[in-house]
Amino acid sequence: MTTISADIAAALSDAKAWPFEEARKLIKRLDRLPDGKEKTVLFETGYGPSGLPHIGTFGEVARTSMVRHAFELLTEGKRKTRLICFSDDMDGMRKIPDNVPDKAFLEPHLHKPLTAVPDPFGGNFASFGDHNNAMLRRFLDTFGFQYEFASATEYYKSGKFDAMLLRAAERYDAIMAVMLPTLGAERQATYSPFLPISPQTGRVLYVPMKNVDAKAGTVTFNDEDGTETTLPVTGGNVKLQWKPDFGMRWAALGVDFEMFGKDHQTNAVIYDKICEILGGVAPHHFVYELFLDEQGQKISKSKGNGVTMDQWLDYATPESLALYMFQKPREAKRLYFKMIPQKVDEYLQFLAAFPKQDAKQKLENPVYHIHSGHPPAAELPISFVLLLNLVSASNAHDKSVLWGFIRRIAPGATPQEHPLLDHLVGYAIRYYDDFVKPQKKFREADAVERAALQALSDALGNAPAGANAQDLMTIIYDIGRAVPRYQDLNAKGATPEKPGVSNAWFNAIYQVLLGEEKGPRFGSFVELYGIENTRKLIADALAGKLAAAAA
Repeated sequence: MTTISADIAAALSDAKAWPFEEARKLIKRLDRLPDGKEKTVLFETGYGPSGLPHIGTFGEVARTSMVRHAFELLTEGKRKTRLICFSDDMDGMRKIPDNVPDKAFLEPHLHKPLTAVPDPFGGNFASFGDHNNAMLRRFLDTFGFQYEFASATEYYKSGKFDAMLLRAAERYDAIMAVMLPTLGAERQATYSPFLPISPQTGRVLYVPMKNVDAKAGTVTFNDEDGTETTLPVTGGNVKLQWKPDFGMRWAALGVDFEMFGKDHQTNAVIYDKICEILGGVAPHHFVYELFLDEQGQKISKSKGNGVTMDQWLDYATPESLALYMFQKPREAKRLYFKMIPQKVDEYLQFLAAFPKQDAKQKLENPVYHIHSGHPPAAELPISFVLLLNLVSASNAHDKSVLWGFIRRIAPGATPQEHPLLDHLVGYAIRYYDDFVKPQKKFREADAVERAALQALSDALGNAPAGANAQDLMTIIYDIGRAVPRYQDLNAKGATPEKPGVSNAWFNAIYQVLLGEEKGPRFGSFVELYGIENTRKLIADALAGKLAAAAA
């Protein structure tokens, strides 16, 4: 375990961040177990590879890793822990995902286990399931998670689940007694927790069992052509329905902690009962709220709505995504492209605040959990939104050009010395091109705005050499304060002699000069972009060039 400072160690007992709260619940559960103080503590996450990995999958691993780290801190590193990322890749492909390149290619393979379905993405992998598993591992490895990958196909076929499957055959009636009350009358008539793999077609069959022979460890059923068939429950010849499978896996592996989405919450009691029937102890659960797309609909792997992991990483850092996962996991949250800049800037703000905080505050800071207690040093106080507006105003698509502007406020700064900022510059260019530029709406200034913007340009031209962002912000406020339209007598500290400045002044600046409804602190923008460049921007706007170019 990584050594922690004395002040952090002293503050752990009062740490209130949710990973610590969940870790304490896990410790209490382990204290109740006969071998709870000796066993290796197993954290598990599940992945259904019926579609490409999505952000919800990443969220489970990220959040579980945060709880695992909190647990290790609270137990002073004296307990061994493991994290298994388990892929249910033996599930039958019940429908073809919408986001595959050729749906017709997969139609002949419906209902086969995902690891028996050919790879529709160019054939570089042995199966569709293997492709999706690789996509998941690639991302998790990129982020640096410490985990072990497990495949349901490998576990079933290698015999790792054989003992538990034989026990399921022995306790078949007890499992059915749990499952049948949860089903409708029609489903009850055909339900079995065992799903045989047809020896003839290779498909996963949802058929009733004609006989379950616990002594022989076999099940008998009619295959798709009506042929009575008997198969052993071992060796990958059958798998379990997903609800019994959940509980069986907990019992077989000895899982201590697993989190899942709210859509599983009503089934959690079923998973627990199956686990207990098979001789296991149900793990500690953590139920998180679901992710929604921009329209408030649940994000779906098969629909491909929302934002994928790869898409987020095209425009922002992995740490910004981890921040999104850390914040309010028990609240439903929308996940769409327009929120990415906000999360990038929030992450930078938390990172900048960390060194100045006391131990208690550090333990509540998201970056402590994102970086397992060792967040990097913050580099430069330049917001992502500011970079986006710099790209917009300069029309620069070359990182070196943008670095030229950055050196106005950080002389001598280089991409090598500030790699995070260099990444942000690249993200800003891509995000601007794909999301900001198509939505920009410049408008002409009216008479009042023209006069105010010209006055701002003149005032900036008279600014003292070396004026910083705050100096420039004072100039911007003074120009707005002098215009009756923008005066705000209700602002804090405002007087008739020195009124406040309303948002209407800044809205006019953003809309006329940047084609945006909102923007960064304009003084910071001017400092970064340069006074002469800003004055030229104003001149182009007043000449109608910006609105004409966007028309």
